[in-house]
Amino acid sequence: MRIGVFLIAAGSSRRPPGQVLRDTMEAIVAAEDAGFDDAWIAEHHFMSYGVCPSAITLAAMALGRTERIGVGTAVSVLSTTHPVALAEQAAMLHHLSGGRFTLGVGRGGPWVDLEVFGADLDRWERGFPESLDLLCRALSEPSVAASGEFFRFREVAMVPSARMRPVVARASGRTTRVAAERGLGMLLGMELDDAAKALILAEYADISPIDAPHLAAVVAFVGDSTKKTQDELRTQLPLWLEPGIAGYVRVDGQPRQTRDLDEYVNFLTRVHPVGDADHCVETLRATHETTGLRHLILMVEGMSDHRRTLENIRRLGSEVLPRLRN
Repeated sequence: MRIGVFLIAAGSSRRPPGQVLRDTMEAIVAAEDAGFDDAWIAEHHFMSYGVCPSAITLAAMALGRTERIGVGTAVSVLSTTHPVALAEQAAMLHHLSGGRFTLGVGRGGPWVDLEVFGADLDRWERGFPESLDLLCRALSEPSVAASGEFFRFREVAMVPSARMRPVVARASGRTTRVAAERGLGMLLGMELDDAAKALILAEYADISPIDAPHLAAVVAFVGDSTKKTQDELRTQLPLWLEPGIAGYVRVDGQPRQTRDLDEYVNFLTRVHPVGDADHCVETLRATHETTGLRHLILMVEGMSDHRRTLENIRRLGSEVLPRLRN
């Protein structure tokens, strides 16, 4: 099983964003030292939920600070980015890192980002397949041109060119079909339990016979006692989630759909590997057995305290990872 870390660069009233970013970099280095296979970096704009507005920029820094660990974006938002520009950056990181970089992309949401970056709801609602196809061509061919609804330009050479396949964040059944029709791996989110993950992967398999490199994000925190660790995380997670989620602003002025925060936090601590080392190992093994997933990335920041994040990474590396690989 391949195990990575997932870092959101969660904002905190106790740390300015610049410090959070430096702490995130320190966590990636700690993950390499702890034996994790890869580190995945989230991207958010104009909110405290995550203070990294360019996952690919932070990935570049992380690749320069590390030697072995893979680094990926989870995800770069494709609806507000030109696919060819993103492909150029990904190709650079591919070559400079010796192939350690993986590009993860997603459709994003109907947020104010669209307005700020000159996109619109039409591109968000209908343009993701066109953007994804253009990105894939730019990452697999020596030159690229476009004559679609959202992108039109003459043929240009891809310099440098690279042969890469992006991973797609799965947000709906429509995204499942888009990824499956192209044979691309999916990134499944923390809001899914094992049964839901298995169902989505079965839907993908019905569309495509390709054994794609799927992965899933899960909350993970190891402590001395399962009950104590889960209780503490239920207290700590809302301190970051509540103000963070409130930062989502729809571009069309419509109210944002809300979920019961207490119910969501209880779900996260109940279904994910949060507890003592035995519980974490059993939960991760159960996910693998139920879903067939061979790649999981662990969201390790849940206590909203950088020192606890580093301790969590080290304990997961010493108490959990070796048992999953035996």
